[in-house]
Amino acid sequence: MKNNHSNIKKAKFFLNKKECIGIPTETVYGLAANAYSDKATSKIFKLKKRSKKNPLIVHYHSLKTLKKDCVLNDNFFKLYKKFSPGPLTYVLKLKNKSQISKNVTNKQKTLAVRFPKHFLTQKLLKEIKYPLAAPSANISTKISPVCKEDVKDEFGKKIKFILNGGRSKIGLESTIVSLVNKPEILRLGGTKINSINTILKKKLKFNRKIKKILVPGQGKVHYSPGIPIRLNAKEPMSDEAFILIKKRKLSGKNFYYLSKTRNLKHAAKNLYKTFRMIKNKKFKKIAVEKIPNSGFGQAINDRLDRASKY
Repeated sequence: MKNNHSNIKKAKFFLNKKECIGIPTETVYGLAANAYSDKATSKIFKLKKRSKKNPLIVHYHSLKTLKKDCVLNDNFFKLYKKFSPGPLTYVLKLKNKSQISKNVTNKQKTLAVRFPKHFLTQKLLKEIKYPLAAPSANISTKISPVCKEDVKDEFGKKIKFILNGGRSKIGLESTIVSLVNKPEILRLGGTKINSINTILKKKLKFNRKIKKILVPGQGKVHYSPGIPIRLNAKEPMSDEAFILIKKRKLSGKNFYYLSKTRNLKHAAKNLYKTFRMIKNKKFKKIAVEKIPNSGFGQAINDRLDRASKY
C-alpha cells in the first residue's frame, strides 16, 4: 500500500484507456471499468464470464455525480445519510439522459449504485470523470476476492492492474435495497436489514423467490468454491473440510473456524477467505455446521445456500 499516489495514477491511466482493473472496497475487491463506456464494461463481462443479463453495481464518489444519472428520493436520502459511504447499494430510477452504458443495466430503467468507503477507491473516484462499474473481481459464480492475491488467483495476467488496499474489512458484498417503488431488500450483505428498517421506519423483508435477475447476487448458484458443500452438519465425514462458527477444544487438520467467539460479523468477514483456503488445500468436499440465522448470520446463510447449489 506504499506509494498510494503513484498507484492511483496508474489505476487512472488504465481506466482512461478503457481497461479493467482490480480495486479494493470495504466489502470485497471489485473488477472496475468506466461505467459510461460500452467498450470498457463489455470487458468486465468477458473477463468474469458473466451473463449480460446480470446487471452491474456502479460506484460513485459524490451525490453531485449520482444526480446526473439517477432520480433521488426521500428514502434514498434517509439511508444515504446514515449508511454511505459504506456497504449499502441502492437501486434507483435511471434518468433518460444518463450516460451509463446499456451493458451495465441490461437495458433496464434502473441502476444499482453504491458509495464505497475504502479510502483508496474514494481517492480514485475523485480523480476520474466517470463512475466505476465494479462487480466482484472473480469468475462468475465463484468465490469473491477479499485481497489483491485473491484477484491474482482469479485472473492472473488477464487484467492490467490491481490497486492494493489490503484485506477487505467486511468480507461480504453490500446489502442491496430497491428504492424504485416500495422499498425491498434484493440482496443480503454488509448492512443489517434491521438497521435499514429502523431508519425507514418500515419492516422490509428479503424475498429470495425472483423471476428475473435484477441485481448481482440473485443467481441460484453463487459464491462457490467449486466443490460440494453440506450444510447444517453436526460432524464431518473423513474426506470433508469442516467449517465451524467458533473455536472448539476439539480440533483436527480439517477444522476451519470462522470466529473465535461465535461473532457473526467476524464469521462473515472470514467466510470467503476460508472457502479459498479449503479450495487451495485441495479438499474435495466441505461440511458446515448450522449458522445462527440472525444479523450477519442471515447473509452468511444466504451465501452458503447459493454456494451449496454447485
